[in-house]
Amino acid sequence: MDHLFVLLLLLWSSGVQAEDEHESAEPDDIRLVGGVSRCAGTLEVKHEGDWKPVHIPDCTLKEAAAVCEHLDCGSAVSVEQSSDSSVWRISSTCVQSGSALRNCVTSGYSSSVMDVSCSDSVRLLNGSSLCSGRLEVKSNQSWSSVCEADFDQQDAEVVCRELGCGPPSVLQGALYGEVEAPVWSREFQCGGHESALLDCRSSGSARSSCSPGKAVGLTCSEPVRFAGQNSLCEGILEVKQGDWRTIDYFDWSLEEANVVCERLGCGSAVSIQWKNESSERSVWMITPDCVQSGSALRECATSDSSSLTLNITCRDSVRLLNGSSLCSGRLEVKSNQSWSSVCEADFDQQDAEVVCRELGCGPPSVLQGALYGEVEAPVWSREFQCGGHESALLDCRSSGSARSSCSPGKAVGLTCSEPHDFRLVGGVSRCEGRIELKHLGEWRPMYNFRLNLKDAAVVCEHLGCGSNVSVEERKLSARNVWEITPDCPQFRFALRECATSSYYYYILSLTCSDSVRLLNGSSLCSGRLEVKSNQSWSSVCEADSDRQDAEVVCKGSGCRSPSGLQWAPCGETEQQDAFCSEPNDVRLVGGASRCAGTLELKHRGEWRPVFGCDWILGDTADAVCERLHCGPFDYGGVMKSSHRSVWLIRPAQPGSALRECPTSEHSLFILKLTCSDLLIQTIISVSSMDGVSEAQQQGLQVSRGSSFTISCSIQPQYPGGFFQLTFTSSN
Repeated sequence: MDHLFVLLLLLWSSGVQAEDEHESAEPDDIRLVGGVSRCAGTLEVKHEGDWKPVHIPDCTLKEAAAVCEHLDCGSAVSVEQSSDSSVWRISSTCVQSGSALRNCVTSGYSSSVMDVSCSDSVRLLNGSSLCSGRLEVKSNQSWSSVCEADFDQQDAEVVCRELGCGPPSVLQGALYGEVEAPVWSREFQCGGHESALLDCRSSGSARSSCSPGKAVGLTCSEPVRFAGQNSLCEGILEVKQGDWRTIDYFDWSLEEANVVCERLGCGSAVSIQWKNESSERSVWMITPDCVQSGSALRECATSDSSSLTLNITCRDSVRLLNGSSLCSGRLEVKSNQSWSSVCEADFDQQDAEVVCRELGCGPPSVLQGALYGEVEAPVWSREFQCGGHESALLDCRSSGSARSSCSPGKAVGLTCSEPHDFRLVGGVSRCEGRIELKHLGEWRPMYNFRLNLKDAAVVCEHLGCGSNVSVEERKLSARNVWEITPDCPQFRFALRECATSSYYYYILSLTCSDSVRLLNGSSLCSGRLEVKSNQSWSSVCEADSDRQDAEVVCKGSGCRSPSGLQWAPCGETEQQDAFCSEPNDVRLVGGASRCAGTLELKHRGEWRPVFGCDWILGDTADAVCERLHCGPFDYGGVMKSSHRSVWLIRPAQPGSALRECPTSEHSLFILKLTCSDLLIQTIISVSSMDGVSEAQQQGLQVSRGSSFTISCSIQPQYPGGFFQLTFTSSN
């Protein structure tokens, strides 16, 4: 549940009384004023005896729904921001901290307050959105379910319109639970044009009960559309919440566009573009996170103004489902508003070339049945006979024979290659230079402020270069760039799916080793050694390499001299691993010893403090202490400092080297660590007439009267220190 929803519920339950009064709120501590009914108007809260409007930043329809529910009104229809001055501010941070809610309500000034509109006589319960659920109707301050026999499609059209939703898509009893409320006693007889359900005529007959599973369950479509184009699946994206508005382009990528295409039954997204209008207008701001969460778009919308509009193009006749990207999945084809799978026997390589081109992907790389799940949709009835040059699959000829079924595992699974959409330019070779991305037909510098070495390694691999060596951030004059959205997971998706248009003054330069690489290791400094010659990668056998060769490999990969080598004899299938050491890129500074102080990391050639929140004070801190040849991690914490550039460390996969994970950031907080100065891995042994024994934690025993020698030693990587030997006499 959204934190603001929680905030309002807590506000109503805890109240804002003085400490010597009861903690529960009176029912009249919240109200809507200035509207056409008690269920519409400006939200006001009573605090310290004073009624004021409420300001909640980025308020959406979800928060408005909580208000409507508390006031015993129907579903939330719209929420707007209007101008005001003196308000009650409610801090979401204070709520999340667990403080008493009365500490979260403060007096202040704001240019916007909440205007909420609820439907005061109908609501949908237990649905996946405000536009779906079991229908209830309010009369005489009491809510009643409606029996399926007393409700038809025209009645449903009125309800969906009253709730601010799109036309009804599903009308079926028991979709959203059994009857819980009393049953509405009369049959609705709407013409379909009425603005509210209670405006409709009703029958004179009365009903007192409804058979189990027969209470009306209603799903209205989401009020989303493409405007300004001839196609239903292409154009300016608009959402209705009270009124129709365009969507601001803010941080949207092809991933979010694909969600919209799918919801509208329009197949896959192939492009997303923005257009700069001549003047600003009222728009809806919808964040990418909300789109990806599965929430209805209208429930994510906050009022804003912008001159940018969002244009999306979907391919409405083909789509790939259940794949790892928009260029892979089980093939489905649309005809007569219905999607069908395609049988493997009716589809060949030339057909695949047409589909991949139609979806804006590279040439087909894998064509195999059951790659992406069994057949779920009906089966396309005819064989495709493409020449390979067509622009769309449905432009191809098809056979006259008909097919009604397809053997299990024989539905077409297709993987198209990702388009050749990025390059390195301006370096001495094709494996170094600034990163440029081709998106929407245009090459631009690429920027991602969270790019780390692991991400960069994917770029090097995609370009056929070796293991990455370094990433540098360079400041230039401001320019148009393709910015990669922060949630694009480690570049494993096609980059074009995560790119948004931006204007920035930083670019990223990458240097890859173009002739050697280490594969399948636990870090970028370990793995199987391969060498590139004549554009082909080959392994190296024992007779062809020695330790000096390995040292060159490690240095070329930005690592230190090899810590271990495991060679395979020539002629055998097993290949050798090279284990390089991590570079000297961490240190503790400003403490009482070299084993205590502010944690600093050298990355992209620059030493900076590290900030990674408390999660880093576990195994990662132990690894830092070990790297510095100190004792185990003792204690540490997050300290406040001056605002500065830091390396931000996010949780990484187990075994990841620290230098592979950082991204550039600014913060007031840094990490301080203290490693223990106790000697570790000490070796204590006793030689006596009874033989040589290694000391255990509980100590050693020797026979009375015998001579013995105690030997203390340490591992060579932990020099210096003192020993204290304690004797305990016993029989």
